[in-house]
Amino acid sequence: MNNVGEVKADHNPALQIEGIIVNQFQPRSKLPQRLVDELLEEGLPVLTTKLSSSIKIRESHELNKPMIHMDARHKLTQEFVDLYEELEKALGKRRKAA
Repeated sequence: MNNVGEVKADHNPALQIEGIIVNQFQPRSKLPQRLVDELLEEGLPVLTTKLSSSIKIRESHELNKPMIHMDARHKLTQEFVDLYEELEKALGKRRKAA
């Protein structure tokens, strides 16, 4: 968050953080959930949507093809859609408040 504050002060005063995206999340493992809980306890803005770990994303990068075009029904693809919708909803709320 210190780096974000520096960038905001030096280069982009309008910079706003919507939240932290939890990536490579493994829900069955205790450590990742504990780390997310620690972030939340610190009052950091952790987004609800979490992106799973998947080899499919590496395949997507290798083929230069978005996940939505590779496998629209894949779990990770749906998580990206959910993340997009979460961010859109937050942006809509911010626009209404302004």
